[in-house]
Amino acid sequence: MKWHEAGGGDFEQAPVGTYAARCIRMIDIGTQRSEYQGQPSIKRQCIIGFELPMELMTEGDAKGKPFVVSRFFTASLSKKANLRRELESWRGRAFTEQELMGFESKNIIGKPCMLSLIANDKGKTRISGIMAMPKGMTIPPQVNPSMYFSLDEYDAKTFESLSDGIKKLIQSSPEWLELQRSPGRALAKDDLEEGFESDEAAF
Repeated sequence: MKWHEAGGGDFEQAPVGTYAARCIRMIDIGTQRSEYQGQPSIKRQCIIGFELPMELMTEGDAKGKPFVVSRFFTASLSKKANLRRELESWRGRAFTEQELMGFESKNIIGKPCMLSLIANDKGKTRISGIMAMPKGMTIPPQVNPSMYFSLDEYDAKTFESLSDGIKKLIQSSPEWLELQRSPGRALAKDDLEEGFESDEAAF
């Protein structure tokens, strides 16, 4: 998977700053084509979403509910990968060689962290850093529902609950096309998608 910057639309933007947050979404969007500095790129991507339980929206139908912010990542745990850097910052420790061999991505759901949010050149808020929670700090209970979607463990109900924009991204991937050719056959797991231990203390 690969991550992009999430954003777009005229919805209320989360405030710039550093906030307590909780991971509530991990969405596999499959292999995506993009371009960077004129060079084509084809990489597996996913979207990770976070709830800011102490920062509430003030406008529209969602008034009074926590902001939710997301970021796209390339699904790589290579040494220079943004995903690996952010996960190690979040966990407060480097990956061991054993952990790098198998990492269960769904176990990041529900984990608290600190998020650094900045504004891009279009005035949209984006995630610039993910860090470990300070020792002893707690945050309010989760409000928005958790969501986990993987093309390797396809669930039709979860897919239908996604936004139309995310569905279109997923439907453009070769993994989606393979599922349509072979419904009911699980795709081979990608080692890069695996990794967090289920034990929260070991996170």
